[in-house]
Amino acid sequence: MVTIPLSRIRQIEARRDELQGEMSRGDLPADRFVALSKEYAELEPVAQAAGEVRRLRQEGESLRHMTGDGDDELRQMAAEELHANDAALALAERALALSLLPRDAADARPAMLEIRAGTGGDEAALFAGDLFRMYQRYAEDRGWKVELISASAADLGGYKEVVASVTGAGVFARLKFESGVHRVQRVPATESGGRIHTSAATVAVLPEAEEVDIQIDEARDLRIDVYRSSGPGGQSVNTTDSAVRITHLPSGLVVIQQDEKSQHKNKAKALKVLRTRLYEQEREKLASARAGARKSMVGSGDRSERIRTYNFPQGRVTDHRINLTLHRLPEILEGPGLDEVVVALIAEDEASRLANLDG
Repeated sequence: MVTIPLSRIRQIEARRDELQGEMSRGDLPADRFVALSKEYAELEPVAQAAGEVRRLRQEGESLRHMTGDGDDELRQMAAEELHANDAALALAERALALSLLPRDAADARPAMLEIRAGTGGDEAALFAGDLFRMYQRYAEDRGWKVELISASAADLGGYKEVVASVTGAGVFARLKFESGVHRVQRVPATESGGRIHTSAATVAVLPEAEEVDIQIDEARDLRIDVYRSSGPGGQSVNTTDSAVRITHLPSGLVVIQQDEKSQHKNKAKALKVLRTRLYEQEREKLASARAGARKSMVGSGDRSERIRTYNFPQGRVTDHRINLTLHRLPEILEGPGLDEVVVALIAEDEASRLANLDG
């Protein structure tokens, strides 16, 4: 159990009281009040958690004294109350430690979800479609919004590649551990011999960037080419030059967008994708530059890392990073059942970081 020093608790409560005092001043400029209010809103839950730890520690000390004084009945009552208090204190200490862990600045952001069919041909594309529907339903269940950015449909269904923007409360915090290789084991509909095939799709979840995060000088940093987009089988072919290809010259990143009939909309979507990928590059540089950074127990989130297997014959889903197996494959692919996996991954990450804090 991580134990937060009393000096740290006093420091948290003192800062909360200091903020309250300054915010109550009548001559405070508006921008200063907004900044203080934001800090207070972030600190108040931590201060409440600290206050609860302080209260339970004090109560525990009183009960310990009582277990050594008085008659047998009083000592027995005090011992029972102390046992309950110690259990509550352990939970409160953990909650306080979690609130003090460094936050991923991207947790509250919307996310760019990218799914690409991997090994397995048509079956991999069908599986990519299954995964996209799973995330769509999961998002719907949580009240999030999914906006399709681009999609390349496969001949027999599913997607060769699909990119979408997911917006809502805490999107990246809940989806960030989905990045990696997802593997499926099942008998394809086209398989006459009943043999089980193994296919894969890669998932990437990137925090969306805002314009203030990534500054792009369009005149100097970008080459923008427009051309006539092509549709499948000669259908839905635009007769205007609406497709957009943006090349970010400093990094060499290329983004192509042709799903919209408007060149302006295609350019806006392409820039959104470009900013997100540049922002992710910066995050990766920062993470690798941190000396002695401890790798999370739930994995690096690298797209080349196999993270999960969906086994249809056995009706099970296994997340290999935390050795979690659930025999609830249909419910998970339906969307809402995915939350049990997500919650387990978040809990493992928190436990890992708490152990690191303790060490």
